Amino acid sequence: MKKTMIISPADSVGVALAALKKGGTAEGITLLDDIEKGHKFALRDIKRGEEVIKYNEIIGRATADIAAGSHVHCHNMSTNLSGTLAYSYRRREIVPMTGLRSRMVSVYERKNGEVGIRNELWVIPMVGCVNAQARRIAEEFLKKHGGLRGIDGVFAYSHPYGCSQIGEDHERTRMTLQRMAKHPNCGGALVLGLGCENNRMDVFQETLGEYDKERVRFLVAQEVGDEIAAGVALLEELYTAAKDDVRTERDISCLKVGLKCGGSDGLSGITANPLVGRFSDYIAGIGGTTVLTEVPEMFGAEQLLMDRAKDEATFGKIVRLINNFKEYYRKHDQPVYENPSPGNKAGGITTLEDKSLGCTQKSGFGEVCDVLFDGDALTARGLNLLNGPGNDMVAVTNLAAAGCHIILFTTGRGTPFGGFVPTIKISTNSGLAERKPNWIDFDAGKIAAGESFEDKLTELIHLVVETVNGKQTANERAGARDIAIFKTGVTL
Repeated sequence: MKKTMIISPADSVGVALAALKKGGTAEGITLLDDIEKGHKFALRDIKRGEEVIKYNEIIGRATADIAAGSHVHCHNMSTNLSGTLAYSYRRREIVPMTGLRSRMVSVYERKNGEVGIRNELWVIPMVGCVNAQARRIAEEFLKKHGGLRGIDGVFAYSHPYGCSQIGEDHERTRMTLQRMAKHPNCGGALVLGLGCENNRMDVFQETLGEYDKERVRFLVAQEVGDEIAAGVALLEELYTAAKDDVRTERDISCLKVGLKCGGSDGLSGITANPLVGRFSDYIAGIGGTTVLTEVPEMFGAEQLLMDRAKDEATFGKIVRLINNFKEYYRKHDQPVYENPSPGNKAGGITTLEDKSLGCTQKSGFGEVCDVLFDGDALTARGLNLLNGPGNDMVAVTNLAAAGCHIILFTTGRGTPFGGFVPTIKISTNSGLAERKPNWIDFDAGKIAAGESFEDKLTELIHLVVETVNGKQTANERAGARDIAIFKTGVTL
């Protein structure tokens, strides 16, 4: 097994693929420090103020003289980012993947022509005040029915919002819940209100747009005597409508796949993220759709994405995406570049550039076809960028609300959570996969041990096909299904 890696010949740092001891050698250099797995070491002398190179890109600057063989991390380097940057459109030639072979998947066809990969009943609270009632309705329905035929489960999705919100927060809450009610993975949705919240049921229905009236029901708790019994009765109607749905064969290009990472480490940009990037290129190459979000974790790598914009209009959208999020930070008097997290740093990531250059590898090398802002839904096939923060729960909720059927989630530190669509957890290192098999669905760490990207991509495609066809992910088996709605304003 290789113990070190030099990602690009131009790099001034190497990465430890295993723990290295002081006094040992790595890449022909005597190590002057212990180097933890995922951390960086200097391949040559780096002078104070000199740019540090990884991925053949600048990841920061040295804050002290760094001798060859030394540990390179927060104690001797820092970000190179500050202020607002100027961008230019420099279209990069895109070389498409060749020799792609499509697959068939089994999905549920919906009346509007969309497809779903699950056939579930969802109870969706309009306001946090009825969270407990939503859970009770789902529980009582399941008690009554025991084993269910024809559907994949009944779930209630709690959240704390829907009242005392104004402006963008109020609109975003309503829009997110509306997108859930019409999501193709949902065979039937019961929308549950209280009756006095500002997320009013009449406005919710008026602005919902086209929907299958056989598959959505509405209940206001204050308007009935026993909201639990009334809710169960409405779930009965939805169950009757959904239980005879059957899967049908469709080409895998029908999928919309979200790309996300969380708890990244020093191997994220070497194993799992580049693997997911190859998957994105594969799906886009056969006519499918992928979506990358986490705008703050594009900072420092955004020009690389801009260079892949399909045209100047899309380039302009990416610039707006980046600058709007920086303005959001400044509006709240917060530093734009306050990242990575403590867990990221413990795993070997030093600066935001270091994190972003690894994070954006999930997008592969394909053309950026479109950029989605609040209120936008997926329309363009290929790679899309989506507005939103890096927070795991919020980002996965945003991806699913935009229309993604499934999420590929890479992690070096590990996390048990999942969204309201299946969330495939991909470990960056094999130690995590071995330690947390109840969290992790796929081990990309074997790439660091010498397995090829081509073989692992074939395995990952196979797992995605199995999951689409009904195999439960670790988060589904554990009942880890949550939503988190992005909040930017005041609470009344």
